Amino acid sequence: MTAPVERSPTTRAFLGLGSNLGDRWAHLRRAVDQLRAGGRTPVTAVSRVYETEPVGGPDDQGPYLNLVVELAVPAGTDPYRLLEECRRLEAAAGRVRTVQWGPRTLDVDVLWIDGVALDDPELTVPHPRWRERMFVLAPLAELAPDLVPEASLIDAGGDVEVVGTL
Repeated sequence: MTAPVERSPTTRAFLGLGSNLGDRWAHLRRAVDQLRAGGRTPVTAVSRVYETEPVGGPDDQGPYLNLVVELAVPAGTDPYRLLEECRRLEAAAGRVRTVQWGPRTLDVDVLWIDGVALDDPELTVPHPRWRERMFVLAPLAELAPDLVPEASLIDAGGDVEVVGTL
């Protein structure tokens, strides 16, 4: 008889991914595949893909593709570890930071970690503008309707359109 395998408790974390430069679909697909292959933070769900107009930044940038990924992270995970993973994914997609809210091959943000509240210059959790942006709320509502009240969907800015799945 084998002993039962003890599993560490996990909690939910949500990452928002967006792309509006180059092959947007490929950038998102590659990032989700890298998250799935990493194994340290299992991907438990991926929202549909939404196309949205840019919010903020230069006027001459094209539309974004956006989605949200749910991860099962070990309870007590250091939020900065997730931020490092976001930056690693962005670097792998060739992201270059030049203009705030400017066009990018890949943008990955820590949106939410259950039980975590953090506000410092490097990382704020929950994301400081997540409730203002339909491109975050619509895919997040698919995966975590408990986090997105109906009133938030009504009040959020920006139009979104479902364009597919990964």
